[in-house]
Amino acid sequence: MDMVLPAEYVSKARKATQLIFLVCGLGMSSWAPLIPLAKDRLALNDANLGLLLLLLGGGSMLMMPTSGWLVNRFGSRRVMAGAGLVMALVLPLLLILSSTTAMAVTLFVFGSSIGTIDVAMNAHGVQVQNLFGKPIMSSLHGLFSVGGLFGSLGLGFLMKLGLNPVYAIVSIAVLMILITLTQYKNLFPLETEQQAIARFSPPDEGSTAGIRRFSGLRAPVLYLGLLCFAVFLAEGAILDWSAIFLRDIKGIAPEFAGAGYAAFSIAMAAMRLAGDKLVARLKSKTVVVGGSLIGAAGLVLAVWSPWVAGAMAGFVLVGLGAANIVPVFFSEAGRLPGIPPTTSLPAITTIGYTGLLTGPALLGFIAQHFSLSTAFGFVTLLLVTVAVSYGVKGEANRTTA
Repeated sequence: MDMVLPAEYVSKARKATQLIFLVCGLGMSSWAPLIPLAKDRLALNDANLGLLLLLLGGGSMLMMPTSGWLVNRFGSRRVMAGAGLVMALVLPLLLILSSTTAMAVTLFVFGSSIGTIDVAMNAHGVQVQNLFGKPIMSSLHGLFSVGGLFGSLGLGFLMKLGLNPVYAIVSIAVLMILITLTQYKNLFPLETEQQAIARFSPPDEGSTAGIRRFSGLRAPVLYLGLLCFAVFLAEGAILDWSAIFLRDIKGIAPEFAGAGYAAFSIAMAAMRLAGDKLVARLKSKTVVVGGSLIGAAGLVLAVWSPWVAGAMAGFVLVGLGAANIVPVFFSEAGRLPGIPPTTSLPAITTIGYTGLLTGPALLGFIAQHFSLSTAFGFVTLLLVTVAVSYGVKGEANRTTA
């Protein structure tokens, strides 16, 4: 199906999608500074807090597979807007609720909105990229990282200025609502998405019935999903274990233990914002293989360097290396022959985020029985496996359904 859209229209859709990614990162990360406040307010111990946090991940994981159906039925634009508004409206409740049960239900809804908007915005981003004609997925994820930095640091900054925490979180929620509502009209409607999918999705050698029947579980989807699992697990390792690693292994002062994740996040955000030009110049294979090896080298440096500065440099390398791998995988998922993005992206996202949510627990098990350095060594091995696997089989996988 041939379709011609004005360049200005596609450009506006790109900017609107970037801002939706910003909203997701902003909302998701704004919860992080609220966790200690929730723990004190609800008088929770570490074990009970851990169980409560599982509900956020559970809601997200539950909605990711369902989001594909919602996007296919109503379009990414409506799903993104609905999920973004729910996330913004629920966010202030996480600061004021004093009932553990109410908090559990609210966290589940909050997590569900995150999982829903994550799938929808990536599905929309793939179609915008196809019509834009140039790689944009890295910059989209870069705006998510920028939102993550602003959400985690901005809320604390507002409170440091003397703003009441309730007013501070409401201000962020209002900003999220305004961005979502003002950008809605610039996002593609369902009809445009369907035309883009029909134009850019490679034909399948099998029948249409074959596409519909368990297409989400086909080999290319599982392959990309498992690679995403490994890369997301590496990101989760830095998120949940870098501070403990720097404090307990490298001897850094507790008040500076979060510097490792900050360095990782800044490096990842900067690399993603510049990633579109990098992906356009280099082959996807080079970005994935090279990035995985750079990330693995960073973990080796972090573990083996006798200096804190060396460990910090290692975390920066992990951020630089891993930054553009997942955007490449998501772009590829939108072009799998015979598998519509509304099927492939939810499946790959779900498998990938399983690594982010459950991987840190696996690393904790390894650290408990061996050492945290050994756990980081396991992550290093996974990144090397991604590089070798994609380098050997990536091209072949992209040409078969």
